[in-house]
Amino acid sequence: MKLATLRTGAATTTAAVQTGAETYLPLPASDVGALLADPAWRARAEETMRSAPASAVVQVSRTQLAPLLPHAGKVICCGLNYGDHIQEMGRELPEYPTLFAKFADTLAGPADELAVHGSGRVDWEAELAVVVGATLTCADEAEAAAAIAGYTVANDVSMRDWQNRTLQWFQGKAFDASTPVGPVLATADEFDGSGFEVRGYVNGELVQRGHTRTLVFGPAKLLSYISQFTTLRPGDLVLTGTPGGVGMGMKPPRFLQDGDVLTTEIDGIGRLENRMLINQPALTN
Repeated sequence: MKLATLRTGAATTTAAVQTGAETYLPLPASDVGALLADPAWRARAEETMRSAPASAVVQVSRTQLAPLLPHAGKVICCGLNYGDHIQEMGRELPEYPTLFAKFADTLAGPADELAVHGSGRVDWEAELAVVVGATLTCADEAEAAAAIAGYTVANDVSMRDWQNRTLQWFQGKAFDASTPVGPVLATADEFDGSGFEVRGYVNGELVQRGHTRTLVFGPAKLLSYISQFTTLRPGDLVLTGTPGGVGMGMKPPRFLQDGDVLTTEIDGIGRLENRMLINQPALTN
């Protein structure tokens, strides 16, 4: 099953992606996170899909996708989690995950323009993101794996000049509406467990390609670890890290420019395509 959050004027609604991804069927929830909050969400969705009249179907061409989880209670990210990216950053393999948090305000839609102000070093980070589907507290890996509702695509767009002002990354990672997520939640049963290839492009040029089998901390291990110190709930989002090929790791470093098109894709889930609006000079104070 694939689920999306659609914009409907000033509001949003959840929808199931119909076969062939050509139509959506609205579901009785305001967004994917709100749907997942109901323990019986799958049964409700399947019943709606069985019983809805043909008139309820919405054409993809007549809709606009919102951020998948616009009100996520927690957005937790893992940095330095692919072996090649760790090497390009000149670091050792970590014993524990390097974690930081975002707010729901940072999330953007899969086709939204990303307007960034006050940074001259805007970088890309293509990522697999995990959507939590059940409450987790002090969970082991098996419990964490069973609580994965599904997967989506994200790009942890990073303002490196802000990020590198201090040892704490938060300020370079939490700009409003800078982290596109979507286009859909693909439920965990859609996949065979072999992992995902994550790709990132700038203006059509492939700049990142990595496979999640090289993650130091896989999705279930990450969720289990995080749940030891904070409770994860349905609709929470965990970004699993980015493979090698970020702009800061290039020689010389390369950063996004105004008008660049940033594309992020994972086979079986979909792609994000976001135009960058970087029109203001970097702040110096």
